[in-house]
Amino acid sequence: MLLPKFDFHEPATLEEACQIMAEYGTRAKVLAGGTDLLVDMKKKLSTPKQVVSITRIKEMKKIETSPDGLKLGPCFTVADVAASEAIVKRWRALCAGAKALGNPLVRNLATIGGNVVTASPSADLPPSLIAYGARVVLKKTSGERVVSLDHFFLGAGLTEIAPDEILTEIQIDAPPLYSGAGYINEGIRKCRDCNVVNVASFITLDGPDGFIKNARIVMGCVGSTDLRAVSAEKLLVGEKPSETLFARAGEAAMQEAAPRGSAESRASAEYKKDMVGVLTSRTLHLAWKEALGH
Repeated sequence: MLLPKFDFHEPATLEEACQIMAEYGTRAKVLAGGTDLLVDMKKKLSTPKQVVSITRIKEMKKIETSPDGLKLGPCFTVADVAASEAIVKRWRALCAGAKALGNPLVRNLATIGGNVVTASPSADLPPSLIAYGARVVLKKTSGERVVSLDHFFLGAGLTEIAPDEILTEIQIDAPPLYSGAGYINEGIRKCRDCNVVNVASFITLDGPDGFIKNARIVMGCVGSTDLRAVSAEKLLVGEKPSETLFARAGEAAMQEAAPRGSAESRASAEYKKDMVGVLTSRTLHLAWKEALGH
């Protein structure tokens, strides 16, 4: 399949990129890695008249770590996320999601910004990012705003980004002491981005052998967006971690999942709900181990 005709822009600065987006609005699309956009264009699912590549802008590929947290440019590749010692040290579940995405060829091209902006309910990076409480910076010619990923996704393929805005940064705070996270995806086959269900969990303990004081559980592929398992999170807070408790949280998460079973979604609704329970329990166990320093 051939790409439709379009004008290609390759700005050297973020200001120039914002000016182009302000001029063309809904007729333009931002290109980072292109693993989703170019495929959609070939399939005629997206037909922008203007394509604006941000890959020449140096700050779009940045990684900044500090005691307070992490800042990533949207063009930081998934392969670089998976290989980063700085990220795996404090945000292990994000690395797990990056390693699970596609195959090496895709990971070398795909970007963290593109994986977020595509807003696919089956994407590998958003569940962990939401579990860590990540935020995105959206910039346009008149200014910028910061949006929590919890409120960023509006539906499959739909986000808070306005037509003239560009996602310029992903921000994640440093996890508190005695915190941990886990991510697991269940797919049809290896080396392909075909998730059936994916779950990320995050917990913080009040001490080295203490009670859970904060929890986040994020479910993918079981709704039009990634879903927080709020009742399961409430069930965990104030309790002593245990496999029994995690199993109960998995059962609660199952009740909050709203999957639609079909050939397109690759599994029945019943199977997806069952796997939510299993993966919630397993990711909580991974989070617990990390919180204890294992």
